[in-house]
Amino acid sequence: MDKKKKIFLAGHRGLVGNAILEELKFKGYNNVLLRSKKQLDLTNQSKVHNFFKKNKIDYIIVAAAKVGGIFANQNTPAEFIYQNLMIQCNIIQAAHQNNIDDILILGSSCIYPKHCKQPMKEDYLLTGKLEETNQPYALAKIAGIEMCKSYNIQYKRNYRCLMPPNLYGGNDNFDLKTSHFYPAIIKKLFDAKLRKKNYIKLWGTGNAKRELMYVEDVAKAVVFFLETKTTEYLINVGNKTDHTIKYYADFLRKIIYPKCKIIFDNTKSDGTPRKLLNPDIAKKYGWKPQINLSEGTLKTIEEYKKRFKILNYD
Repeated sequence: MDKKKKIFLAGHRGLVGNAILEELKFKGYNNVLLRSKKQLDLTNQSKVHNFFKKNKIDYIIVAAAKVGGIFANQNTPAEFIYQNLMIQCNIIQAAHQNNIDDILILGSSCIYPKHCKQPMKEDYLLTGKLEETNQPYALAKIAGIEMCKSYNIQYKRNYRCLMPPNLYGGNDNFDLKTSHFYPAIIKKLFDAKLRKKNYIKLWGTGNAKRELMYVEDVAKAVVFFLETKTTEYLINVGNKTDHTIKYYADFLRKIIYPKCKIIFDNTKSDGTPRKLLNPDIAKKYGWKPQINLSEGTLKTIEEYKKRFKILNYD
C-alpha cells in the first residue's frame, strides 16, 4: 500500500481512533486527514459529501461512533440508533459518490444474537434475537455491515467491517453513566480507595462473560487489514479468551484496592450472557493480538493515574 495515499480517519479523538492514529504514524502513514466533531458533523449528509469531494480521499477508516454501556444504551436509545446509522450511511454513500473504493469500519461484537453459539463466527450474524438492552445500537451497526456488503456487490467496492470484542485502554471513557464495564470498575475502585470506602457496587450478577482486547491490538488490526486484501467483508478480531465480570472485577481489585469488597446488584441486567468471538478468518491472514490482559491492564491503570493525576497512596 502506498503510504503517500490520503487516509481519512473518522473519530480520531476516541479510544480506538487515537490508538489507530498512533499506529498509522508508527507505520509511516503521514498523509492522514483528521476532523473533530465541531469541524465535521458526520451525521450531516451534505457536509460529509462536500468534505469528501473537496479532499480527494483514497482510504477511509471509521472509528467514529456513539458507544456506551448498558446504562447509556437503555437511557438514550434514540441517540444510539440515529447517530450510528447516520454516520455510517453518510460516509458509505458519500464515499461511493466520490469514487472512494476502500472503507474499513470498526463494529462491535454486540451485532451477534443474544444466545449465539460460542465462539461467534461471522456467519452467525442475523441468526437469532439481539440483546434487548443494546438493540438500537446493534441494529445500526448491522445496517452498516449490510451497506458494505451491498455496495460491494452492486458497485464493486472494497467496504469492510472489523468486529472487535470489548476494548479498553488509558484513553477510555471513564464516565460511570456512559462507560463500558471495565473502565467503570477501574474508576469505581480508584474512587473507593481515595474515599477510603470499603466496597463498590456493580451491575448484574457478575456471571456474564466478556472478551477483552487492549486497544493497541485492535489499532494494529485496523492497519494490518488496511494493508491486506481479503475476500471477506466482515472479519472478527479477537483473542478467543473470555472471563466472567466477577473474574475481571476481582482481578482489578487485587491490583488497585485489595481491601475492597465487591457487591453485585442482581436487580440490574447482565446484558448478553456471553460474547466470545471466533477470530479464525483474521488468523488465516496472519493477524493475531499481542498484548495479554495483565500487560494491557497495567498499562491502562498507569495511564489512568497519569491522566487523572492520581498519586500512589495506601
